[in-house]
Parts: sequence; structure tokens; C-alpha cells
Amino acid sequence: MSTARQELLELLAKKSFRLGEFKLSSGSTSDYYIDCRTTTLDGRGAQLTGQVFLEEIREQGWEPDAIGGLTMGADPIVVAVAVTSGTMHGFLVRKAEKEHGTGRRIEGFAEKGARVVIVDDVCTSGSSTVQAIEAARELGFKIVGVMCLVERQEAGGRKNVENAATPAPFIAVFTASDVRRQHLEQRKSNAAQ
Repeated sequence: MSTARQELLELLAKKSFRLGEFKLSSGSTSDYYIDCRTTTLDGRGAQLTGQVFLEEIREQGWEPDAIGGLTMGADPIVVAVAVTSGTMHGFLVRKAEKEHGTGRRIEGFAEKGARVVIVDDVCTSGSSTVQAIEAARELGFKIVGVMCLVERQEAGGRKNVENAATPAPFIAVFTASDVRRQHLEQRKSNAAQ
């Protein structure tokens, strides 16, 4: 694991992971909650997110023109990667088309035929990611890859995204198990001090 990737995992475990009883947007309950925005909107967290996503995109050989995803979870990731790359464009997918102005669903970069990577912060059921994939395809983007920061490993999320993304590969930077394990190690270390 690269140093940046390890540092990002540690930051997620410290800032974004909570144990307890939580109701998820899917309606189910969980004994943990991950709010990646507390990490991706942190100064150092944004740097690390941009670096780690860009490293993975390059390792996959995707060579995208742009990166984007459904607002709001994808927003800080899109900006971090675009800024870190210095060349990649960003776009954001609204949950619904605007009913005023241009009426667009995709804001920012919107060049038909462009190669793009779809991103999300947390993948549970995959519905946010699937919405972004569908909107990107409707606009005429060619999806070369799909990435999430943390995959919760439940509710069929990976399968739903992979089915929607076909033939684009789906990559999770971390799993919820990775973040939980790191969180528990940090708690154990803090208790020992």
C-alpha cells in the first residue's frame, strides 16, 4: 500500500468512521456509519484523495478526459482529482435536471464521446453511482472506469454498479472492513497510551 493510500485510510478511520446504530439512506440499519466528506473536505484529506484516485486511474491505464459523479458525495473527489491531475476535467451529475436556466443534469465538462471515470464516496446499494453512470451515458460519455472511495460490501452495491457499468471496471479504493479494522486499531492504540 502506498504511503498516501495508508495515510488516507488512517484519516478515514479517524474522521469518517463511527460505530453505533445508524439508519442508512437505503432504509436499512447498520452498526457503523461512514461519512467520507469529513475526510474528502479536509485539506489534507482532499490532497490524499486526489493523489490516491489519480494513482489508481493511471495504474488502470484508463486515460480519461474527465471525472465526475452524482452530487454531493462525488463533488469533493471530482475537484480533488481534477486539481491534482492538472489536466483532467470535472463534471457533476444532478439528481434531477434543473427546471430553470439550461435545464441540464450534468454541470461542468460535457463533451460527447469523452472518456470518463465515474466516482462516488461510499457505495452501499450503488444507486447513486448507477444514476451517474446512466446520466453520463445519456449525455454520450464513454465510461472507462468506475471508482468509489469506500465500498460497504452489502446490499448488492458492487453487483449493481458492475451490471450498470458493463464493460467498465469497478474499483473500490477501500472496503468498509479496511476502514473498520483501521478504526479499531486506532482505538486500541489510543486506549493503550
